[in-house]
Amino acid sequence: MARKEYDNPKAEMTPMIDVVFQLMIFFIVTIKQEDIFSKLNANRPAPNAAPSAQTEENDTQIKIDVGPRGVVFNGRGMTLKELDSNIKKLASSSTKSTVLVRCSLDSYHGTLVQVLDICNKYKMYNLSIFSM
Repeated sequence: MARKEYDNPKAEMTPMIDVVFQLMIFFIVTIKQEDIFSKLNANRPAPNAAPSAQTEENDTQIKIDVGPRGVVFNGRGMTLKELDSNIKKLASSSTKSTVLVRCSLDSYHGTLVQVLDICNKYKMYNLSIFSM
């Protein structure tokens, strides 16, 4: 029996592409995702550190509540436009002062985002955010 000689053998690409896609799917599904919260740079206070009276006097408190005016700034209710001008005045004296943002559980997320945007606009980066 004579052997056939193949003049121009061709490699089939379809099975190779299938294998590559199957390998890609395997690696995507089995990859271990990193926990993003373990990489956040957050400075936490010492557990037994008592806040000083001087720090509490210099803190600016912004309380976010649901209502027609929405925001209470240092005990005074105001609109976001009024808050913007007050934060601007505060930032002109010092951008290092601490801003405490207190959110009630029934407050709107959008209002919090707008308050944070106002603080960011005037470079008030020393923020503490908590809910009550």
